[in-house]
Amino acid sequence: MPDSGRAISNTSPLFYLHRINALHLLPALYEQIIIPTAVVAELQAGAAQGEDVPDLSAYDWINQRHAAIPDDLKLIADLGRGEAEVIALAFQFPDTPVILDDRFARRIAARYALKLTGTIGVLLKAKSAGLIPLVSPLLDEMQRAGFHLSEVVKHSALQLSGEKSIIR
Repeated sequence: MPDSGRAISNTSPLFYLHRINALHLLPALYEQIIIPTAVVAELQAGAAQGEDVPDLSAYDWINQRHAAIPDDLKLIADLGRGEAEVIALAFQFPDTPVILDDRFARRIAARYALKLTGTIGVLLKAKSAGLIPLVSPLLDEMQRAGFHLSEVVKHSALQLSGEKSIIR
């Protein structure tokens, strides 16, 4: 049973969780995933290029919303449209966690004191909830699918999951 109401997701968590057959973890952890129209457009563009992306119409727990980007976010040149709309939706839904992987977008979200997690945080939460036995094989699968993950972040995630305690 989901314990956290809803979350707002960017494209990469949906993409990579789908690619590793773990998208089902989202509705197990959150009753609803809210995504902005820019995320829909990014996934559609990926599908048009032949990428294996989730078919959003197949998931009744994904809710698409329009997000008006505030002027101050529009001024941040390196912030992608999807990330900006995710942050804008967080302003509309206070205290709703945002699922972002992009490092720069995470820094911007932190400046606004938004509740923040990423795809790895979703996996850690799923393990803590008993939904998956191990995080490590899923991290390996994500990396094989093209997810950029530094060794430091990977080891930190494994340490938090209780699967590894030291960096080699």
